[in-house]
Amino acid sequence: MAVNDILEQLKAKLGDSPEENEKFLKSEAERFAAEGNVDGVSAAQELLIENMSDEQREEIHRLTHVDGVRLDKMFDNINQLIKEKKIVEAKPLAERLYKKITVEYKEGENAKFVSLRNPFEDNLYQLMFKPDKVLNRTPFDFAAYITTYAYILVETGSPLDAIPVLEKAIEYNPVDCGPRFELAEVFKLLKNKKRVLEVTRETLRIASSPVAIARCYANVGYMLVDMGEYDDAVAFYTASVIFAPHPAIPYELRDIAQRKGTPVTQPSRDQIVKAMKKYDIEFGPNQEVISVAAQLSANYLSENNIPLALNAMKITYNLTRDEKVKQLILKYDPNAARLVPKQEPVADEDEGKPNITQTINENPEE
Repeated sequence: MAVNDILEQLKAKLGDSPEENEKFLKSEAERFAAEGNVDGVSAAQELLIENMSDEQREEIHRLTHVDGVRLDKMFDNINQLIKEKKIVEAKPLAERLYKKITVEYKEGENAKFVSLRNPFEDNLYQLMFKPDKVLNRTPFDFAAYITTYAYILVETGSPLDAIPVLEKAIEYNPVDCGPRFELAEVFKLLKNKKRVLEVTRETLRIASSPVAIARCYANVGYMLVDMGEYDDAVAFYTASVIFAPHPAIPYELRDIAQRKGTPVTQPSRDQIVKAMKKYDIEFGPNQEVISVAAQLSANYLSENNIPLALNAMKITYNLTRDEKVKQLILKYDPNAARLVPKQEPVADEDEGKPNITQTINENPEE
């Protein structure tokens, strides 16, 4: 449904009381956000601003704009410059955006700002980090905004400067894998093996998709090749492909075979688990993540909120491959997309080796 249509529907439900209208519109904005309805959120926010006094409206404008440009529009401009390979030109804009966020949305004694993107992240955050402060929701995805600035710092030759920036991004959303992946890339670049492992363990704790888990394992595999631990690297690369095939992995396995001078032998599951334990890493998803997704889907089903229940069920199924969950998904969404079947690594003779160490995350985890 288009923004204008949603605006008309919301306007029809407004009354004469500004206070009641504000309460209603905030509730609708939260509902649209939970459903991932960007147009709905925009419509509700537009009416909220219209419903405010001039003084309130000016304050909202001050908080959500920098140099006369709304924060999300500035972020779009930065991304466009990155796509055009104009990294140097993007840097001052990204720095300005970063400073605006960290100054205007800084943590206080009793409250902090968070950029949690959906009910699943909200519940996972509450369970794992048990916040003791009032949580204020940011108007935009600040974790993503700040992570992009860190990427620009790395690309312009300042990886050390990117570390505290990424740590700040994680503060805004500790259950978003994106900033943690970029932090691992920085430590890979700096050849800091200890920190790559530490960040990977932290990321696996909150990883909520096979793709995220696979990337964690691939990161460790890359590091182990650099350390000369070839057999362990093969175990991690194999585990990565089991969770989510990636075109770079066959090339990495071929490189290992060339370094060793012998063919790579595919490890068994037991061998993979044994290799991972050497680095204090578990095989498979964190059970707490699965539990949050499963409980959330049950709660939404009991409330007959099918869209949100489906979102949670799909997270559960992607991590468990539980046939009962799959059948439940298909019951409510017969056209649900199926994941690519699990695959084992296969040699790939195509030319043009993909860059497994690429830092920019073009497809952040949902």
